[in-house]
Amino acid sequence: MSVIKRPIITERLTEEAETLNRYGFIVNPKASKIEIKKEIESMYDVTVRSVNTMNYLGKPKTRYTKAAILKGRTSDFKKAIVTLAEGDVIDFYSGI
Repeated sequence: MSVIKRPIITERLTEEAETLNRYGFIVNPKASKIEIKKEIESMYDVTVRSVNTMNYLGKPKTRYTKAAILKGRTSDFKKAIVTLAEGDVIDFYSGI
């Protein structure tokens, strides 16, 4: 089971990465803060100072088709905001 699914790259979190040294990740909903901290430290070779997590419910979606009205939901997910120690940086764009 992989704890980290993908990084979140938005305008807000890019600014926080530059100023506050905080990075966002979509993580496994069953992952704990300790598991997230260990995974980030091993993947990126940085020191994690704190981890904040948030659980999100999926949004309801409706599609109108010729045959019927289709109702559904997007998937639930968990977001982790990771604050790194002073001087550590994660570079998501190095492989591009």
